[in-house]
Amino acid sequence: MNMSLLYPRATASRRVISLDGMWQFQFDPESAGEAAGWTGGLPESCSMPVPSSFCDVFTTKDAREYTGDFWYETDFFVPGEWEGKEVVIRFGSVTHKAKVFVNGAEICSHVGGFLPFNAVVTDVVKYNQVNKLSVLANNELSETMLPCGKTQVLSNGKKVSAPYFDFYNYAGIQRPVKLLCLPKAAVTDYEVKFTLQDADAEVDYSVKTCGEGDVTVSLYDKQGNLAAEGKGAAGKLLVKDAKLWNVHAPYLYKIVIRLYQDEKLVDEYYDTLGIRTFEVKGDKLLLNGKHVYLRGFGKHEDADIRGRGLDLVTVKRDYECLKWVGANCFRTSHYPYAEELYYMADEEGFLIIDETTAVGCMESTMNFLAANQGTGKKLGFFEKETTPQLLEHHRQVLHDMITRDKNHASVIAWSILNEPQCTSDGTEEYFKNLFDYAHELDVQKRPRTYAVVMMSLPHTSKGQQFADIISLNRYYGWYVMGGAGIVDAEAAFRKEMDGWNQVRGDRPVIFTEYGADTLASEHKLPSVMWSQEYQNEYLEMNHRVFDSYDFVQGELMWNFADFQTTEGILRVNGNKKGAFTRQRQPKDVAYVLKSRWEALPTDYKSDK
Repeated sequence: MNMSLLYPRATASRRVISLDGMWQFQFDPESAGEAAGWTGGLPESCSMPVPSSFCDVFTTKDAREYTGDFWYETDFFVPGEWEGKEVVIRFGSVTHKAKVFVNGAEICSHVGGFLPFNAVVTDVVKYNQVNKLSVLANNELSETMLPCGKTQVLSNGKKVSAPYFDFYNYAGIQRPVKLLCLPKAAVTDYEVKFTLQDADAEVDYSVKTCGEGDVTVSLYDKQGNLAAEGKGAAGKLLVKDAKLWNVHAPYLYKIVIRLYQDEKLVDEYYDTLGIRTFEVKGDKLLLNGKHVYLRGFGKHEDADIRGRGLDLVTVKRDYECLKWVGANCFRTSHYPYAEELYYMADEEGFLIIDETTAVGCMESTMNFLAANQGTGKKLGFFEKETTPQLLEHHRQVLHDMITRDKNHASVIAWSILNEPQCTSDGTEEYFKNLFDYAHELDVQKRPRTYAVVMMSLPHTSKGQQFADIISLNRYYGWYVMGGAGIVDAEAAFRKEMDGWNQVRGDRPVIFTEYGADTLASEHKLPSVMWSQEYQNEYLEMNHRVFDSYDFVQGELMWNFADFQTTEGILRVNGNKKGAFTRQRQPKDVAYVLKSRWEALPTDYKSDK
C-alpha cells in the first residue's frame, strides 16, 4: 500500500480526512532540528498555510530566499474505529526532499518535489488520541536530482538556490495532505487501454491489489446506468454505443473496482474514465482516429503569494481563460502538476502533454559543456560522475508520473525532458534508457517527446531520434535577431525548419515554446522589444512560419501567464512572456491568439 499512487477516494471501504490548514513552521539553517528533538515540537515556530509555498508569505528577503532545511508540524486525531485498518498519510508533494515523523518516530523519506508519496503510520499512531506529525523538508538543488541546479553560500554564510532553470524555486508542502484509512487487502493500482470498433469500444483493464481476493470491475455512464462489467484482475469490458471523450466535448464514465474475500466486499475504489484513443500516424496526431491540431500554451503552477501552492480558484480561472482564448492543449512545463488539474482537464476536455521534472539539464543556456576538473576535457551534462545517480532519480520520477497519470483521458503524450544539453556523446545512452522505460510503463503507448533547446539543431541534436513527436522551443525574433532584425529571424527560422524536414522521418513537429517578453503597461508605435505591439508582431511572424509547413501539427505559446523567476538582469520581476498577466488578465496578444485559434478548424492541415 505504501507505493500506491491512486488518488484518495472515500468509499464503502475507505476514509479520507484532509489535514490541510494552518500548520506550524520553522526554518532550520544549521540542520540541527532533528538532533535537538524538534520532532517532539518546534521551539520557535510560526503558522503556515498548507498547501502553499512558504516563500512569498514572508516580507523579508532572507525568508523568501531561504535555502536549506525547514520544518512543518501539525496535530491530527485518529478515530478508534480505524484500529485494525491501514492508516496512511498521503502527501501530494513536498519540495524537494522530505523526512516524515509521527509521534517522534521516523516513518519515511522522499526525494522529488512534484509527485505524491505515502507514509504508512498504522503501527505508530495512537488511536482515539491526538498524534503529532512532523515533516523535515529541504529545498536545496543539485545535479543528482530534478530539477537541476546548485546551492551556493553567500559571504554572510546564508545558502541560496542557483537553479539551472528559468522559474522560481518555490518550496514547501505545496499540495494537499490527506489522512487515509484503508483496508489491509486493497486495490493499489489499475490501468486501461481502449480499442474502438465502429460504435462500440473495448476497454482492456488490469488491476493490482495487495492481498488475495476476487476482483470485479463495473463501468457506469453519466446517468449511473451500468455500461459494462467484468470479473477478474484482468479482462475486457465491451461498451456498446460508447460515448467518446473528445476535445471540449468530454464524456466521463465512472469505473468502480471491488475486491472480495469469501464473497465479502473488503475494498472498493472508483475513478472517472474517458474512452478515447490517441496516436501519431505519419505526421498527424489522431484523437479517436480523427486529426487534431494542437493550440495552447506552456504553463506554470504559479500565482501571487501562493507561489506554487495548489489554489483551486486559480486553477478554475486558468481553465476559463484557456476556453476563452480558444486553446485545446497545454504542457505541464516543467514538472507534473497537482492531480486536481488533470481531473479538471478530463472534465473540460483539454489535452495535456505531461512533463517530468527534467529541466535544468544544462549548466547554462550559453555554455553547453563543462570542463572536467584538471584535464581540460569537455564533458556533456550526461557524462559526469554523478550521471548514474541522476538517471536513477529520473527513472523514479518518470515511473511515478506515468503510474499516477496514465488513466487520465486528457494526457496524450509524455515529455521526458525540457531543453536538455543534447549534442554530446552521452546523450543517446541516457535518452534511450528513459524513452524505452516510458514505453514499457505505459500500456496505452502514448507518444514520447522532449522539448528541444534552440541550440540543438536538426543535424546536431543526438536525442531527437528517440522522440515520436519532435517538440521545438524556438525564439527567433526574441533571443536572437530581435527588434528590427526580425526580418532576418524569419529567414533563419525557415532555414532551420527546412533542416528538420530532412531529418524528421515523417514525424510531426510541434512548437512547445515560442514567445517574447512583454510588459502589460508598455505600448509603443513603432514597436520596440518588450512592447505589446512587438509581441503581436513576433507571434504573427512565427505563425506565418508554422502555416508554411504541413508537418507542423501544434503551437504551444510560451507562456500562458507571466510567472516568477530568480532575480536577474534579463527578467523584470519574473518572466513576462505571458499571454495573460500573472493575475490572469489578457494582454493584447491574447486577442491575437483568440482570433487565430477560433478561426482554425480542429483538424487544421488534415487535408495537406
